[in-house]
Amino acid sequence: MHFDFDSLLSLSPWAWVILGVILCGAEMLAPGAFLLWIGLAAIATGMVVFVVPLVVPWATIVFAGLSLAFALVGYRVYGVKRKGPPEAALNQGTEDFVGRLFVLAEPIEQGVGRIFFGDTVWRVSGPDMPAGRNVRVTGVERGVLLTVEAA
Repeated sequence: MHFDFDSLLSLSPWAWVILGVILCGAEMLAPGAFLLWIGLAAIATGMVVFVVPLVVPWATIVFAGLSLAFALVGYRVYGVKRKGPPEAALNQGTEDFVGRLFVLAEPIEQGVGRIFFGDTVWRVSGPDMPAGRNVRVTGVERGVLLTVEAA
């Protein structure tokens, strides 16, 4: 058996394209839009190696650079756009009600009434109003009592 060192250092452009297709296909099994960009970089590396024959070390360097470039493009396209500090993206529970409009399910009498949100009944406090009136949530007391005003 003859060992050819030059053939060890060359990798068919088709190998890069096949690797890219496999990585893009793996994205369907492990979604997260990351393997897609690496797969596209492998396909692009195959296209480069079609035009400019490169030995494996140089093709790997091209692949690494293209992977970084494609990942940055992917981040720019699909990256999370945050407004404010990271904790602002956390679920704030009842704080999410502030500013929203609801219809009183029961009248507010002596400062206390109820609204429905989905299949849940929420206690509200505010000025006395009849049932059916539109109200806006202005705050939350003790995490369970919504303060409202007429909307």
